Amino acid sequence: MGIVDDLHRARAAFERRDWATAYARLTAADTDVEPGLAADELMALATAAFLLGDMDACIRALQRGYRLRIDAGDVLGAIRFAFWLARVLHGRGEGAIGSGWAARAERLIADQPEDVVERGYLRIHDFFRHLDAADFPTALAVGDEIVAIARRHDDPDLLAQGLVCKGRLLMYSGRVPEGLAHLDEAMIGVAAGELSPIFAGTIYCAMIEGCQEVLDFDRAAMWTAALTRWCDSQPDLVPFTGQCAVHRGQILRLHAAYPEALAEFEQACRRYQALGSDMAAGLAMGEHGEVLRIRGDYAAAEASYDEAARYGYEPQPGRALLMVARGRVPAAVAAVRRLLAETLDPVHRSRLLAGAVEVLLAGDELPEADNAATQLSAISESFGCAGLRASAAYCQALVALAAEDPRRALPQARTAAQLWGELRAPYEVARAKVLVGRAVRLLGDEDSAAAELTAACRTFAELGAVPARLDAERLIGRATPGGLTGRELEVLKLVAAGNSNTEIARRLVLSDKTVARHLTNIFTKLAVPSRTAAVAYARDHDLL
Repeated sequence: MGIVDDLHRARAAFERRDWATAYARLTAADTDVEPGLAADELMALATAAFLLGDMDACIRALQRGYRLRIDAGDVLGAIRFAFWLARVLHGRGEGAIGSGWAARAERLIADQPEDVVERGYLRIHDFFRHLDAADFPTALAVGDEIVAIARRHDDPDLLAQGLVCKGRLLMYSGRVPEGLAHLDEAMIGVAAGELSPIFAGTIYCAMIEGCQEVLDFDRAAMWTAALTRWCDSQPDLVPFTGQCAVHRGQILRLHAAYPEALAEFEQACRRYQALGSDMAAGLAMGEHGEVLRIRGDYAAAEASYDEAARYGYEPQPGRALLMVARGRVPAAVAAVRRLLAETLDPVHRSRLLAGAVEVLLAGDELPEADNAATQLSAISESFGCAGLRASAAYCQALVALAAEDPRRALPQARTAAQLWGELRAPYEVARAKVLVGRAVRLLGDEDSAAAELTAACRTFAELGAVPARLDAERLIGRATPGGLTGRELEVLKLVAAGNSNTEIARRLVLSDKTVARHLTNIFTKLAVPSRTAAVAYARDHDLL
């Protein structure tokens, strides 16, 4: 078989996305006999190597292609190779070398005509540089420029990338509906098959990641299914399959398919590790820890969070919630305060606020929790995404119950249950039902409370969500004379056994302030003036 035949077969394989065959045929045609592969063929070889996950081979091919273009005097062609070298090297964590190639490309383009499409590609590097520096206004302006250049030159790859850049920045600036519209427009080119494979995969993943950040689960699920089909159509594909697994795992976690979600996150981590994508591997392990925390496997969850941190990813607010579950409430409160002080853009802040509300309430910081819930509600209304509105309603109900305002809590809890139900999120629905049960109990409707709590408990048991099931079980059937809650009854029993407030706090994993508040509630509900009188009441009514 001759070189010409190898090249013909390589092109055919490339067109049908058979990357392994394309790479093999191009490699076979790449002999020591002059002239060897041409620059376009080296770009195809680099692309096939990239999609097979062989970044070393990709970089070698790009370097050779760059040299061929320079030797031929094709400066704009050389700039294309330099762009890809910078992108690939940055992607595998070699930022300094990647920046060197980007700088070389900038030097080369300085003497070229002003309106060439290559300037748009180099602006992509500028965009990410401004983004990394948190200079959002400048990054947004660069995104506008990329889109304008792409439209003038009718370049679908550049247009899609520019729309994604601009859309994500609009989202981070709080203009989420407008940002999502830009992402939708970028996806038109992907769905129509107009984009080259690396850009198509990049746009898919950016779209889904953006949807996940604002809890737009409907969009995320739709595009995750499309990305899965796209990856499955290319059996040898390595890049983007890790992202695909993460996104599938996130959707599975939403639907409480926990074993399947864990398997996807583990697969994603392995694929990211193979590519040297540490931060992405950390994200996968952080998500893995979230599932384990929900199931009550705290030791394994902590191990997953630790591994995520080793990869450079901070798994919050999940780690703070785990601290609360393990009795480290002050440390958890300190962590969420730091996170909220550091995280100002509304998109990333929205991902922290719900967990922060739970942690702050555990630490008896009701005013701070109320403020966080109010912020989340305002953001959710601005963004308009169902998952975020459900989370905000849940937090509002949680704060209202902490303030002993069941009339305010009940409609919010019911709203949360409805919205989570529409998203087919059974664990979250059951959590909202617990709040409904607590609210109606405080309103005196014990039968309805028992029904809601029992239904939630059954769901938790079916899902294997052990901590939530145990909490629900403690609430079931806890209507006592005087209207004491289950927790208040636990406190009263420990008081009767002679424990001090500090001892009670340690045994129940509460703060001293929480124990004091429970005692105040007990004295008020039982109409007694002291601990001694409360214990006497409990003995008289067989509460001990």
